[in-house]
Amino acid sequence: MARYEVHGVKLRVPGKAMNAELRQALESGNYEWNERLALTRHVTPEDRVLDIGAGVGFISSLAAQVVGGEAVVSVEASPVLQEVLRSNLDENGARAARLIHAAVVPDGHEGDTVSFAVTGAFWASALAGHEAGQAEMVTVPALKLSQLLAECRPTIVVMDVEGAEAEFCEQDWPDCVRLLILEIHTGKYPPRVVKRIFDGFSAQGFTIMPWGTRGEVITLQRVYDEAGAVLR
Repeated sequence: MARYEVHGVKLRVPGKAMNAELRQALESGNYEWNERLALTRHVTPEDRVLDIGAGVGFISSLAAQVVGGEAVVSVEASPVLQEVLRSNLDENGARAARLIHAAVVPDGHEGDTVSFAVTGAFWASALAGHEAGQAEMVTVPALKLSQLLAECRPTIVVMDVEGAEAEFCEQDWPDCVRLLILEIHTGKYPPRVVKRIFDGFSAQGFTIMPWGTRGEVITLQRVYDEAGAVLR
């Protein structure tokens, strides 16, 4: 079990969830660099943060430093990471954060489970059909996006779901979500799907926030009218 400290967050990472690229990112401090900058720029103590695809808990731990662990929900599908994710949250003062073992799926998904591809580096694990390279296929609990959002009522959602983001852009997002930080994986789909993602979120009242958008990490902010209603 390797140990790292990235921008003040202590992380344990299982060797079986590591590769050379991931190790270099952790050692250099560049791990989830863009997501970190986007979150820390915009999060406030009043926010409730939902971290979908929490990995080993880096972003969730950063969020808890501002909002408190009780205002953080971490969702991670990989069974390999459950124990270490809980341990990392606890060690970084986020003992009150809620951890959900599930893969978030579109509302049209049928069944209570879904196939999930666990890869040699945890940051590339994904729903079946979105994986890159060799992977071990496992069955994990499925959690519909609308159910998760209704239950958690987040104000900020951080989402790294390795290509599945294209399936969530056209769903109904509750008005409480004011900011969405997501990584779009342009190596997994053509420009027309990127357009679909932006068009879908635009229809839900989101627009680009330049401060926090860098490379494939996109920050979207909700636009409200003078009465506080979402502009769609």
